Amino acid sequence: MTETKPASSASLPSGTPGAAATYPVTPEVERDLAIVRRGCDELLVEAEFARKLARSRATGVPLRIKLGLDPTAPDIHLGHTVVLNKMRQLQELGHTVIFLIGDFTSMIGDPSGRNATRPPLTREQIEANAKTYYAQASLVLDPARTEVRYNSEWCDPLGARGMIQLASRYTVARMLEREDFTKRFKGGVPISVHEFLYPLMQGYDSVALKSDLELGGTDQKFNLLVGRELQKEYGQEPQCILTMPLLEGTDGVEKMSKSKNNYIGISETPESMFGKLMSISDTLMWRYYELLSFRSLEEIAGLRREAEGGRNPRDIKVLLAQEIVTRFHSAAAAEQALAGFEARFKQKAIPDQMPEVSLAGAPLGILQVLREAGLCASASEAQRNIEQGGVRIDSAKVEDKGLKLEAGTYVVQVGKRKFARVTVR
Repeated sequence: MTETKPASSASLPSGTPGAAATYPVTPEVERDLAIVRRGCDELLVEAEFARKLARSRATGVPLRIKLGLDPTAPDIHLGHTVVLNKMRQLQELGHTVIFLIGDFTSMIGDPSGRNATRPPLTREQIEANAKTYYAQASLVLDPARTEVRYNSEWCDPLGARGMIQLASRYTVARMLEREDFTKRFKGGVPISVHEFLYPLMQGYDSVALKSDLELGGTDQKFNLLVGRELQKEYGQEPQCILTMPLLEGTDGVEKMSKSKNNYIGISETPESMFGKLMSISDTLMWRYYELLSFRSLEEIAGLRREAEGGRNPRDIKVLLAQEIVTRFHSAAAAEQALAGFEARFKQKAIPDQMPEVSLAGAPLGILQVLREAGLCASASEAQRNIEQGGVRIDSAKVEDKGLKLEAGTYVVQVGKRKFARVTVR
């Protein structure tokens, strides 16, 4: 439960319209702030954002909330929805959400978090991908309260003169503060001049849209800060920044990405979506609950206690899979997907009688479990079976060789004939 602080008052930064006015930070503002903070990685600067919320509450003028996505692939996956869910919450608080499609910046290519620049896309690729972006985002956002923009609207008219003037407002030294640029510079890895333009253009988007808050993944923090600084340069009230954690893919290791083939697309069939969610590890399941579920933190904590008390984690994973499938399809589709999954589970011809094995030391790595349960003679054999798709836990294929099993009881299968009911404690 969030503690309600006594109402105080807040004023805007000097030099901005209405700077002399003060607005009360009421319990309602505190409640809004708590909703915004839930699940986020960082909110910068929180005191400033509290003032913005207080002003909005007092004046009835909604804040402008910006999210930019480059259409680098035609589909949106669950990793994207971590940020989109937060945008929906802000919509429900009454604020204006701007879904920005980076059709211009996609042609530059963002190297954030990479050792080399991402290849820029052609105009044809961008247009093809952008066609599906908003339609899919509308499965999360309220279309009636969403402003859709393309950054080519203001970036194309800049021209060479405008680009040079924009570049004069930020220094090379500041650019090299970005971690990936610093590493490449020190390591002698080439940095093309056009790569410096990406954070500049993303920052200029905030100027063009007069953004109050910009959202992004943790890998976008530097770019979001550039927008804040450029707004100051252009005499605007600087935006605040909300970074959201990056969701791991179904492998539990890499960030969810289509290129890594570890993603769950929000336009996938209910059966495919349900099956992929059931395939994630029990440990990863809690991360998905934290970042994707709309259940309250108290409900999620209660489910954790039930798992620790002996409830099969598979049952809790079913609840998550049903929630997500219902969100993007329907409750009926989720029930059908569950029925299909259960039917496939029974068709695996799992024997009623099988060796019972109890292993201490939870969490235990899957390779160790397979070896100590007598299902594989060695860790290398266990690894080979996983690579060949021959290992299943509760009928879900295991693809992650680094999977760890939390405390619980599992039906572990290798090939068609080797089974063991393994209790990890």
